[in-house]
Amino acid sequence: MTDLITLIAEPWQDYGLVDSGHGRKLERYGRFRFIRPEPQAMWAPASDSWEADGDFIGASDEDGGGRWHLSRDVPRGGWHVRWEEVLFTAQNTPFRHLAFFPDMAPQWEWMRGKVAEGDQVLNLFGYTGVGTLALAARGAAMTHVDASKKSVDAGKANAFLSDMADRPVRWMVDDAAKFAAREVRREKRYDGIFLDPPKFGRGPDGEVWKLEEGLPGLIADCRRLLDKDSKFLVLTVYAVRMSALAIGEVVRQALSDLGGRVEVGEMAVREEARGLLLPTAIFARWTR
Repeated sequence: MTDLITLIAEPWQDYGLVDSGHGRKLERYGRFRFIRPEPQAMWAPASDSWEADGDFIGASDEDGGGRWHLSRDVPRGGWHVRWEEVLFTAQNTPFRHLAFFPDMAPQWEWMRGKVAEGDQVLNLFGYTGVGTLALAARGAAMTHVDASKKSVDAGKANAFLSDMADRPVRWMVDDAAKFAAREVRREKRYDGIFLDPPKFGRGPDGEVWKLEEGLPGLIADCRRLLDKDSKFLVLTVYAVRMSALAIGEVVRQALSDLGGRVEVGEMAVREEARGLLLPTAIFARWTR
C-alpha cells in the first residue's frame, strides 16, 4: 500500500519561514534573519520590504554557486540554535544553507515516535548530526555516516553542545554506499535507517556518487540491513528532477517482502506571514 502525503514543517522558536516570493525566501535562524534564493516561490511576497542580516546571492548557473553578503553582527563561526533537546550550531555555508535542514523536523518527530531504548538506527549522509541526535535523545543507538570529516566533526561538537556526548553514537567518516555494502557483508541489521543522499557527491577517497545511478543499489543494500522486526526506512531527496512516486516505487519494490506501508510525497515549510506552503523536497518512507 502506498500513500501520498505532504509533510509540513511548522515554525518553532529558533526557526521560521517569515515570508517568501519573487524567487526568494526570508527565514529566521535564532536571532538572525537571512534571504536566500528560492525558485519555487513563484508568487508575490506578503511584504515588499524585508530586513535581514544576510543575503545569499546565487550564481547564474543551474547547479548553484554564489556567495553570502552578511552584516558584521553575524558570527562567521556560527551561533547556537535549538530543536527540542538538540542544541547545535547554525552557520552560513558556501552551499547557501545554514548547516541543517529545518524541513526535516517532521521526519525527526515521526522517527522519534518509532524508536525505543536501544534500537539500532543508521543515518546515511548524516551531515551535521541534528537528526542523529534527535533520535539519540530518545534512546536510539546511532550509527552516523558522512563522507565529510568536517560534517562529522560538527556532529560531534553538536553532541557536546546538547550534553549528549555520552550517548551511543558511532561517528563514521566514510562513503555511505560503501559503508552500507560492508554492513551487508558483515550481516548487520538495523531497526531503522534514514538517508538523505545528494544529487552528486564524492566520498573521502574520491568515490563518485550520482543519485539516479546509485540510489536503487543503495536502497537494495538498506533492505538487506532490515528484517521482519525492523521499524522504518526514511528516504529524502532534494534538488533533483525526480518524482516522489518514482523514489516511492524503488522503496516499495525493495521492501515489498517485509509487508507494511510505504508513504511518499512532498516536504514543505509553512510560511509565517500567510500560512502558505513552500515545497522543499520529496520523500519516501516505509514502516511496518
